Amino acid sequence: MSTANLLLHPVRMRILQTLLGTGDLTTAQLRVQLPDIAPATMYRHIATLTRAGVLEVVGERRVRGAVERSYRVHRENAVVGEEARRAMTPTDHRQAFAAFSGALLADFDRYLARDDADPATDGVAYRQGAVWLTAEEFAELITDIEALVVARSGNAPDAGRTRHLLSLAVVPDAPGEPPA
Repeated sequence: MSTANLLLHPVRMRILQTLLGTGDLTTAQLRVQLPDIAPATMYRHIATLTRAGVLEVVGERRVRGAVERSYRVHRENAVVGEEARRAMTPTDHRQAFAAFSGALLADFDRYLARDDADPATDGVAYRQGAVWLTAEEFAELITDIEALVVARSGNAPDAGRTRHLLSLAVVPDAPGEPPA
């Protein structure tokens, strides 16, 4: 299975998004976070991600005769790399973007379904901006954005912190000169 197919499956994307930034979780804890995913489906996709090296088992304990495992994301294996992206066809990219958009919409729907959801107070943001950049400037921008996120991704959850999901989609517009 290609890296893109592995990581851009809607259920696997949601499992990874849930694990990122939350530390180690058991399948039972993941099921609480993702109650709309059937248990058999959850176990199947966790097994797929574990076999592929995207998840690692970081703990095991006996619970009522069964083994409960805790999982952690191998961040370096949880990305569709440049080589895999280059190998994708336009149809593959369209399907991947649809999965990404669907996961984003599902996250937003879950947020809005909460009784305490208050988009204005909670700092919900969805906006689009346009910038004119050379290839080098664009690469620098992406590096800067990634560095800002990585610098804060190590923050531990505590009573004073709220987990925020940051999603980024970058789409080039028409190339060439600015309109006259």
